[in-house]
Amino acid sequence: MADAERARLEKDGASWRRWGPYLAERQWGTVREDYSEGGDAWSFFPHEHARSRAYRWGEDGLGGICDERQILCFAFAFWNGKDPILKERIFGLTGREGNHGEDPKEYWWFLDATPTYSWMRWRYVYPQAEFPYRRLIEENGKRDRSQPEFELEDTGVLEQGYWDVSAEYAKADPDDLCIWLTVRNEGPDQDTLHVLPTLWFRNRWSWHPSAHRPELSARGGGVVAEHKELGRYTLSGSGEPDLLFCENETNVEHLWGARGSTPYPKDGIDDHVVRGTPTVNPDLRGTKAAMRYRVIVPSGETREIRLRLSGHSRDLDEDWEMTLSSRAREADQFYGALRGSATDDEAGVMRQALAGMLWSKQFYFFDVERWLDGDPGQPPPPESRRSERNSGWRHFDSFDVVSMPDTWEYPWFAAWDLAFHCVPLARVDPRFAKDQLILLCREWFMHPNGQLPAYEWNFSDANPPVHAWAALRVFHMDGSTDFDFLERIFHKLCINFTWWVNRKDTEGNNVFEGGFLGLDNVGPFDRSQPLPGGARLEQSDGTAWMAMYCLNMLEMALVLAEHDPVYQDMATKFFEHFTYIASAMNAQGLWDEEDGFYYDVLHMGEGKVLPLRARSIVGLVPLYATARLTPRMEARLPDFGERLRWFIEHHPEYTGVIATDEEGRHRGKRLLSIVNPERLKRILQRMLDESEFLSPHGIRSVSRYHADHPLEIELPGGTATMDYEPGEGTTGLYGGNSNWRGPIWLPVNYMLIGALLRFHHHLGKSFTVEFPTGSGNRCDLAEVAADLSRRLIGIFTAGPDGRRPVFGESERFQTDPAWHDSLLFYEYFHGDTGRGLGASHQTGWTGLVADLIARKGPSGT
Repeated sequence: MADAERARLEKDGASWRRWGPYLAERQWGTVREDYSEGGDAWSFFPHEHARSRAYRWGEDGLGGICDERQILCFAFAFWNGKDPILKERIFGLTGREGNHGEDPKEYWWFLDATPTYSWMRWRYVYPQAEFPYRRLIEENGKRDRSQPEFELEDTGVLEQGYWDVSAEYAKADPDDLCIWLTVRNEGPDQDTLHVLPTLWFRNRWSWHPSAHRPELSARGGGVVAEHKELGRYTLSGSGEPDLLFCENETNVEHLWGARGSTPYPKDGIDDHVVRGTPTVNPDLRGTKAAMRYRVIVPSGETREIRLRLSGHSRDLDEDWEMTLSSRAREADQFYGALRGSATDDEAGVMRQALAGMLWSKQFYFFDVERWLDGDPGQPPPPESRRSERNSGWRHFDSFDVVSMPDTWEYPWFAAWDLAFHCVPLARVDPRFAKDQLILLCREWFMHPNGQLPAYEWNFSDANPPVHAWAALRVFHMDGSTDFDFLERIFHKLCINFTWWVNRKDTEGNNVFEGGFLGLDNVGPFDRSQPLPGGARLEQSDGTAWMAMYCLNMLEMALVLAEHDPVYQDMATKFFEHFTYIASAMNAQGLWDEEDGFYYDVLHMGEGKVLPLRARSIVGLVPLYATARLTPRMEARLPDFGERLRWFIEHHPEYTGVIATDEEGRHRGKRLLSIVNPERLKRILQRMLDESEFLSPHGIRSVSRYHADHPLEIELPGGTATMDYEPGEGTTGLYGGNSNWRGPIWLPVNYMLIGALLRFHHHLGKSFTVEFPTGSGNRCDLAEVAADLSRRLIGIFTAGPDGRRPVFGESERFQTDPAWHDSLLFYEYFHGDTGRGLGASHQTGWTGLVADLIARKGPSGT
């Protein structure tokens, strides 16, 4: 930890993180801003309202930053001289407008960031011709789910020229940010871009009548922000920009024809720049302000704007330049220490993936009780909301910086996504990763009954229980010494584990349901909805996740028992509970002996039981539930060891999930696993078959077998079907923009790699499988894991032909040097080609590729 960035983290990380990219890229269309009667968030607060309407719960902007309480915000706005509105936020389609669900229709990148935000880089492309808002909406509206999305690149507008904008942030100290904006003209002719660095206060006063109303004012050629809690900050800029001021308040006259409280509302600067209206305050005061630059740039050339947002400095010369250069150099040093044996291309992928993780942290403000009941002096919410979405979560009250799955499509946390986020985040900031895992278990997040909130659209949904797995992973990545963290989260997860047992095992037979479990449309019907005729679904993945949860809690208890023997009791509890669940899974019909695979089972009533023969990731999740116990561990924890041996002796009916080495130098070593070695070989025969699960880019979520053999299930009221869909989903389940019927998903692949390595550590090099199936080539499981890791990394790296699979058939991204190395980290990837699909900035769990690269070595991972 010798470099400057690591020194900052260790010495004063909290202060240095006070300012960061915590500003969302989309606040409109979120549940928090929805006060409609029917819960239609997209329609209640659409994109066309965002410029004119003050937000209640947060703010958004382009390439923006704010303090950790989002009191003061800074972002960029642009105008190409042709658009009907300023470009202040990313535009995209709502769930109804997109033929594959909601989707942003612009290009921007998070190119770099350090964990203290001492250094950040952001890039944005803005057309010089009028932005094709209407055409993007109309063309996608004409297309059905069988057709591809219509993107900005497809409109041809970029061929007419575009502005290539880059913003670099460097902190001189925790409260002093130097900002360098460069604008390159990638058009055929000289052109003018209006650049508006914008500063504003989040509006609290409209909803809290007693709240302090802060003020921005002009002073010394800059904009001064004064707030009684935050103090004074000054935004300084090079040159002589126009200073424009308005209020961060709703333009009620424009939206609803009512009399407003100010002639200078939120869209005042927008209307003044675009239409020349007198809607900016001539007294140069307000709660929103912008510096207006008219930047004239010849074709192919670049111009710069220097800015500084600081509590004490206005210098834009030598000190400003030294800060930029030194922080850039320190960032290189920081990431250089992480690259290990990675190639230059792989190191670039890792750095951008981690940058995206760090840029995706957002201020998340949501008081559900206040949201349900309404604010003083405001119209009350519709009575229906008291019994609808999230009405059972009145305790939920977030005022925190949280890692988000995606900055536009998912600008709200999701429980299992966040657990995966914390693994790559632990590479750069383990303290923050641990704090995030703890946060979701705090009393203002976790329900009093023990449930973790799933995601904003429905806190009561159930995500896979991976929190314990993530906590262990982060604990070991951070040196396996923070026992206070492990003990703290262990106790909270005991409560969550009990919720699962009480709520998701309705028959009390140790076989679990759980609903969709984050896998959206993986099956032939919506697993989160009641089934017709009172049918009940017992889930292979739900049960396997719970078996894995037991093993994770067992390992935590064993680690803690090394320091406090009392935890041996809890270790015994989770060991025994694992055997109950794993044995039930194998005994109650989830394993299909004929097919050699695990399936969900449908109970139709009157004793009729129907296996859902869907070859999907659902049947591979049982591989995750694997752990090892060693004789040395049992010797160090005698009470646990004695109880374990007693249980094995007295309950042989449960010992089928415990494999013990009886001879050799590993005598006494035990493997706890749902899947025994014989079944493991049968499952891997399918998983590693290129005609089934194995893709050049990882493991598919559904076998290609179903391309020619669709699954059909007869249910009361109709036939449910499932086939192989390697790309965008053609079903409307979950909005149609999420697909688990064939694509590659990073998190489940990452878990499979870990499972293979755990099996290898027990079974050794003598245990081999044919890889790929039918090739005649035999590999041990560590070699298989290493190859799968290379396939996943290869989605992003350039092949021998120079093309990156993630970019698909886009020639601009594949061949233009200005685009080829700026990466996008998608939600999932085409099962056959590796092309990126879904949310385009899903550097949440897709950021796991950074950890795969960091762990890369001769043995794989």
